Formats: sequence, C-alpha cells, structure tokens
Amino acid sequence: MSKTVQFSLLSFRGALSVVSLVSCIALASSAEPATTALKLWYSQPAALWEEALPLGNGRLGAMVYGKPADETIQLNENTFWAGGPHNNINTAALSSLPEIRRLITTGDYAGAEALAAKSITSQGANGMPYQSAGNLHLEFPAHTQYQNYYRDLDLANAVATTRYQVADVVYSREVFTSLADQVVVVKLTASKPGKLSFKAYLSHPSKAVFSQQNANTVLMQVQANDHEGIKGQLQLASLLYAQHSGGHLSQTNQQLEVQNADSVLLLLSMATNFVSYQDISANALSRAQEYLAKAQQQFQHQQYPARKLAHSKVYKHYFDRVTLDLGHSEFSAEPTDQRIRLFAQRHDPELASLYFQFGRYLLISSSQPGGQPANLQGLWNHRQDPPWDSKYTLNINAQMNYWPAEVTQLTELHQPFIQMIKELAVTGQQSAKTMYGARGWMAHHNTDIWRITGGVDYSWGSWPTSNAWLSQHLWQKYLYSGDKTYLAEVYPVMKAAVQFFEDFLIESPDKQWLIVSPSMSPENAPKATGTKIAAGVTMDNQLLFDLFSNTLAAATILNQDQNLLPGWQQILSRLPPMQIGQHHQLQEWLQDWDDPQDKHRHISHLYGLYPGNQISPLRSPELFNAAKVTMEQRGDPSTGWSMNWKINLWARLLDGDRAFKLMREQIKPALTADGKISESGGTYPNMFDAHPPFQIDGNFGFTSGLAEMLAQSHDGAVHLLPALPQEWPNGRVTGLMMRGGFVLDMSWHNGQVCRLKIHSRLGGNLRLRSASPLPAVTAFKLYQASDNSTNSNPFYQQAQIKAPLKHTNKNLPQLSFSSSSLIDVPTEAGKDYLWNCKKTEAPCCDKAEMTQHTQ
Repeated sequence: MSKTVQFSLLSFRGALSVVSLVSCIALASSAEPATTALKLWYSQPAALWEEALPLGNGRLGAMVYGKPADETIQLNENTFWAGGPHNNINTAALSSLPEIRRLITTGDYAGAEALAAKSITSQGANGMPYQSAGNLHLEFPAHTQYQNYYRDLDLANAVATTRYQVADVVYSREVFTSLADQVVVVKLTASKPGKLSFKAYLSHPSKAVFSQQNANTVLMQVQANDHEGIKGQLQLASLLYAQHSGGHLSQTNQQLEVQNADSVLLLLSMATNFVSYQDISANALSRAQEYLAKAQQQFQHQQYPARKLAHSKVYKHYFDRVTLDLGHSEFSAEPTDQRIRLFAQRHDPELASLYFQFGRYLLISSSQPGGQPANLQGLWNHRQDPPWDSKYTLNINAQMNYWPAEVTQLTELHQPFIQMIKELAVTGQQSAKTMYGARGWMAHHNTDIWRITGGVDYSWGSWPTSNAWLSQHLWQKYLYSGDKTYLAEVYPVMKAAVQFFEDFLIESPDKQWLIVSPSMSPENAPKATGTKIAAGVTMDNQLLFDLFSNTLAAATILNQDQNLLPGWQQILSRLPPMQIGQHHQLQEWLQDWDDPQDKHRHISHLYGLYPGNQISPLRSPELFNAAKVTMEQRGDPSTGWSMNWKINLWARLLDGDRAFKLMREQIKPALTADGKISESGGTYPNMFDAHPPFQIDGNFGFTSGLAEMLAQSHDGAVHLLPALPQEWPNGRVTGLMMRGGFVLDMSWHNGQVCRLKIHSRLGGNLRLRSASPLPAVTAFKLYQASDNSTNSNPFYQQAQIKAPLKHTNKNLPQLSFSSSSLIDVPTEAGKDYLWNCKKTEAPCCDKAEMTQHTQ
C-alpha cells in the first residue's frame, strides 16, 4: 500500500506572504494595464535580426530594426517558398517493409535503421525551405548623430514605433502590417515642416528584377529558389509606393527619393502566384497591384489615423479577449532587453505576463484564417536557407505552435493548421497506399507548404504517427467549441487516420499486442540499441489510444459508421498499456530500455500527460508518479521548445514552483555579453525564443504553459489555480477558455480564488475544483461533488486507459485531493455565474475589478 501525501495548496499558500508583491487591492484599481505593460521597448536600435521587432498580419511579415540613418525592415510573404507542387514518396518502402519489421523483431536495429533510411526516407527532396521576401531600406544620411532614442512594439495595437532626435527635430516612424488593408505601412513624420529627406528602396538576397510602375511606385520581382531537384516555381511581386506631404518625390535607379517633405506614407504590397499546395496559377503582379490599389483608395479616402485604427481594431478583436495581471514591480519601467537579462535574478511578474501576451500576439500575427499556418519560425525568416528550412516539424513543433489557440481564445487562428491537416489527409493517401499498402492517410515527421508526406532526414524519417497527433487537434478544437458542424467536417480525416492503422498495425511477437512498426520515440535513441528505430513505443501507443478513442466518440456523436465501432474498439483494447519501468519511470519504449542519466530534449512518451490527458493524479496515480520520476531524471536544463514543453508538463504535475523555475530559465538572455548567440538557449532581446537558433514554438509553449498553471480542464473538471507558484500570490486573469465552452474570469488573493465569473456558452454541468472553498453564492444552485462520480457534461468524459504494467516493486506517495473543494453547477447557455467574496475577506472583491466579457 502506497503512502498518501495530503494535497493541500492552503498549507503552502501561507509561505506566500514572505514574497514582496503588490496586493490584490492594486490589481483591482484599474481594469486596463499600465502604459508600458503591453510594450516591448528599447533605448537603442537593433544590430541583429534577433533584436528587430516582429510585425505580421498572417500573410505579410516585417522585422523592424529601428535604425535612424539606415533603417532595415526585413520582409516575408507566407506563401513564398522554394520549389513547387510535388510529393516525396519513396516507392521502395512497400517492398522493404517486411524485412525492416523482421530485422526489428530479431533485434538487428542497426540493420533495420539502415534499410529504412534508404527505403522509407526520401532519396531526393527532403522538404522545401521558406524564403525571405527581401528588405525595405530607408536611408537618412544626415541622421548618423542622434539622441533621445526610443523604439517599441505595442502589443495592445500591433504597431511598432521608432523615435529619435537629430539637432532640434524629433523624427518618428510608425510601422504596421495592416490586417485591414493587407499592406505593410510605414508613416514617417518630423516635428518641423520640410525636414524629411531620405531614399527608400527594396532589395533581395536572390536575383531580383526591378522596374518603375509610375512616378511614385517601384516594383521588385523575384523567382523562388530551386531546391533538392525541385524547380522554384513561385514568383514574388513587391510594390513600394510613396505618398508625401510637402517637399518633392523622385525616382532614380529603382529608388524613391524624398526631399524636404513634412510627412511621408509608404505602402508596401506583396503577393505570389500561390493558390494552393497543388495550384500556382495566380498572377503575382496582378495580385500585388490589386492589394496596393485597394489600400491606396482606403488611405486617401480615410487618411492615415483611421486606417491605423482599422488595423488595430481587427487585431484587438482577437487580442483583447484575454487579460493577465500577475502583479507589478518597479522594474516594469526598464527597457525590455534589460528586464530579460535580469529576470532570473529578481521579481518581475509583469515580464512573465508580457511574455504570455507576446505569444498570443505572435499567433495573431502569423496565423490568420485562410492563410498558411505558423511554421517553425512563425512568419519571420531572413534567410534563404533557414534552420530546418522553417518547415512544419510534426513530431512536436508544429503542434506546439497551436497549444495556446483554444485556451487563450484564439480559436479562429487554429483554422490554418486545421486546414493543413485536411490537406495532408489528401496528399497522405499517396504515402499510405504507395509506401505501406494501407488505406486512409499518413504523414511522417515533416512537411512544407507543398504538403509532402514522405519521410525526410534519414534516421529521423521512419515515424508514421503524425496523423494521430494531428487528429488530436481536430478533436480538441471540438471539445472547446461543441460545434457539431465543424466535427462533421473533420470526422472523415480522423476516420481515414484510423483506417491507416487498421491496415498498418502488426501483432507483437510475445504479448499479442497491436503495435506500430517501424517507428521511433522522436527523436531519441535508447542506449540499449544505439538507434532510433523501434516498434511499439509508448508515444505511439498513447497517440493511437487518443485517435481511436476520439474517433469512436466523434462517430457516436455524429451517429456515423456504427458498424465500424466494434472493430475500432477491438483494436483499442489490444493496444499496449503504459508501463512503469525498473527505475520507477514511465517507460519510453516497449522494452525497459530507459537510462536514468538520459537527458534527451525530446520527452515524447510524456505526450500522455500533456498535451494528452491519459495520465492523471486522480485516475492513474501510479502513472502520474512515474511521469514525475521521468521528469526528474530528464532534468530541467533544456532549450527552446523542450524547455517550454516541460513548463506545461510541470503544470500538469501540479508543481507551479517547478514550472516557474523553468520560466526563469527560459527568460534569460540568449545573447552573450559580446553579442554572440549562446548555445544554452533562452530569449533573444526581441523576446523571440532561442532553441537556438530562433524557433517560435518555445514562445507558444510558454503561453500555453502559463495558462495551464492558472486553470486546467482536461481531467474531468475545471481546476482553478492548479499550479500557482509562490511568486504570484495575487493576480487576475480574464477570458481563458475551458473545454465545454466555459469562459473563465478569475482573481486570487494570497493564493486563493476571491472572485470568479464563469460564462457558459454551451450550458451543461460545470464541475469546479479548487484547493480552497470558493466564495459563497446565493444566485444559483451548486452541489458538492465527489471524485467517485462522473461529470455528466459530455465534454468532460474520460476514456478509460488500461492499468499500467509495473516492473518495480516500489510504491511512491500519491497526491490526495481530500481537502480540495469540488462542486457541480448546472449551467444554462449564455449565462454568467459569479462568485464574489466580501471585501472584508479579500480586497480583490471590489466589483469594479472584474471585467465583463462579450465574446
């Protein structure tokens, strides 16, 4: 019998008083953040790309350096990739598959991996790189000597500002990538008339062709690169237009030259001939001209302030849905790069809030409905040969980009990723049939804008399970929205993924389990074999458990394919259970191969803890402890996406202080004192995540991790403050989305919820868990609940996992929730439910403190 440790957050909340933080009274004093609370700002220009400030409207990206004399704005257009329509199928896979499986079964893993590298992974194209769209240059020769410099990125409005003084004139530049007008906008002003003189021109690292469109417009055209035998078939057209007030405008040698103007408006339009992954028949120049003509008409008709407001209004429609206040400190007035440099050494809760909101800003900026999903660098890339081609890595990174989408109310921005999954379900039929002789669809661990589904990168390529992980996003999106029309649209994709595994799974030689072979536990190689290739790995088993369970549930909801359900249930019952190994760890492989000294960045077998929900302190406490042992063995040191995945995992392990420790590790400078990029990861001055180099998944993982620390809804209830660190005893969050359509606004004081509002979009039972009792209510009924009872809300139903196999006799202490509060509230769709303590009990109960929600 294992020893039980009482789970009571109240006991450790008392220690919070030793931390010097603002009280909940201060949190309640204003519904709006302080002036600098949502700004990244700096007292010097960017010298490196990793110091420039990112702007984006999902389609167009811009990195603003803010240099007075020779400004650079690096550009991207999200469909400008190398190559053209193709798939990278290796037709040798099908004939080699039996031999690869035989070699794995006999223990010749090196032979199996060598054969798979030749016959499964592509021997030609391994994915096309995302390309830079070039640069916009602004040259001010007279501005080499300046003072009173300032630049910022305003997350509240998605506008970047540069301001400085030369002699007695203050110069200002505002830049935004208009969500309303689909152009890059640059507004230049001076504090005195006739003082703006500069040159503006475009450049590109590849060969570009320039021409004059008219007196105030220049055109740059570029052909995408050939790559790995695939001819570059995309054309990029960029139009730079200038409108000046006062002074004179001329054009010479593909440059626009302004002399003695009062103010200048630059509009930059970009477009390609890309229509879809299989259609590149558009006219890039005609598209760019159309975008520019519409923008010119809008700006001339309504003028600049109105168009800037129109852009910010579209942006704020998404951004303003969630607010976060973790407290204040005197450091909030310092430049952002200095705060990043010192975050690990002092208490700066506003920087953690800013980092959270920066992740949401990046998703809004890089993933808009109808466009491409955020890639490995989101939208921003200044190279022709970016790291890992800036593709979509499907064994963690692409999925991680969208972890914040639902919980932080950016559900529309999930759409490009959902669309990509639908497209992979089409191209993936070729890889399923040609490579594996199977029905349905599948993809390996990487894809690009052309939706390739073959294996890439040799020993990394033999992982056939991305379709299962991608299908989890389809289902999870439904759990937040309850939209059955949407579910009916994506159900065929889920069903086709199930069909692939109906044909692909084989029986294990000893246990008669159904397993995936060949595969791997991305991207780790056990010391026992020295190779990545394996069969029946834990992550695959977890992924297939979710795929089959979720597809069964979807079919039942939609009343479809009832004749197929018994067969799917039979396969589900034959999947291997999770196992607890000899070192008390969650086994990564089918065999007990784990090395307690293994510090690999990938922790793939913890998918079942997060983002999955198969490992629970309530439903599977032994696995919960085994997952914690694995986390301890892997250790905290890591970089980029791995560091931020661990933040989410520690939040699911209900250890907020450990999660916050990793946040301190994440928000540390990625540039060394001499300006070089550190190999130990961290955060660049512009707040981009450093893997290194820059990968955007770490930014998104931080945002989802912080949300998981404040509220969780995966384990049968909405769990309030499940992993609150001692650093944040008082705070407020509004707008977090929980499964089942519950929108959560919450304030806490001394670690206890003192005000709570739940808006129920769908109705149904609301089960709430908290470490301490919630304030009393009289306006509606609530009922005490028990962990032994099932939540009647269908969005909180839990698929039953198998009991784990144990290969250790050690029993670890289990968490107890006996002192926590668990209540049920029957809710009606469209209604609010409010808990509000008395002012004498906690100062954050001022009614003015809680904002209203209209979403």
